[in-house]
Amino acid sequence: MILAINTSTLQFSLALVSLKGAIVAEHLMSEERGHFGRLLPTLDFLLTSSGRNIQDAVCIAVATGPGSFTGLRIGISLAKGLCHALGVPIIGVSSLEAMAMQAPNLDVPVVPLLYSRKNEVFMARFVWGAEGRLQREQEDSWVQFSNIPRLFPGSALFVGNDYPNQGAQLRGLMGEQALLAPLHAWHLRASTVGALALERHLAGDTDDPHLLNPVYLRPPDIRPNPYAGI
Repeated sequence: MILAINTSTLQFSLALVSLKGAIVAEHLMSEERGHFGRLLPTLDFLLTSSGRNIQDAVCIAVATGPGSFTGLRIGISLAKGLCHALGVPIIGVSSLEAMAMQAPNLDVPVVPLLYSRKNEVFMARFVWGAEGRLQREQEDSWVQFSNIPRLFPGSALFVGNDYPNQGAQLRGLMGEQALLAPLHAWHLRASTVGALALERHLAGDTDDPHLLNPVYLRPPDIRPNPYAGI
């Protein structure tokens, strides 16, 4: 099985995905202060409740961002630690690509959104191509939310990590041009990360754990104190 980890959003999730593509178990955690401390207990619960052992994992998949600075460091550190301890490969998956994969297959651009900081979002652009395969048309970037209508003058299908707020903002800015993915798609699921990793795992395409790093795109808000030590 593949153990998939998503901590790039504050609503973290873990999943166990079989090599045949079935979701063995999945746990979604809502956003709460300090909830990343529950990551390992949640992993233990997931394994115990599904009757699996961590030794059953043949690959570790992890969302690499962009997303939460703290979450990405925690998730990728855990994935690398398990990869080393178990002697299994690791596969990093773009958080925005995984988010886009959860959107319906429509004949319009798919635009995944993940909160960056106040009034900003990380985003990319994809389209559904032949045989139902998702194709990237734009690299990851971060933009002011208010600039989205300028970037997508026609209709686009949006999916993000905060349906009530992002959905309302998009409708306010773009009206009916903003098509919203169904409510259940607006949470980055570890099982989607696992599904993308499974395809690469079966093709023998894995990452070097020493070179796998979080995708931040922008510098952190916290800066060193210039007066420290004075």
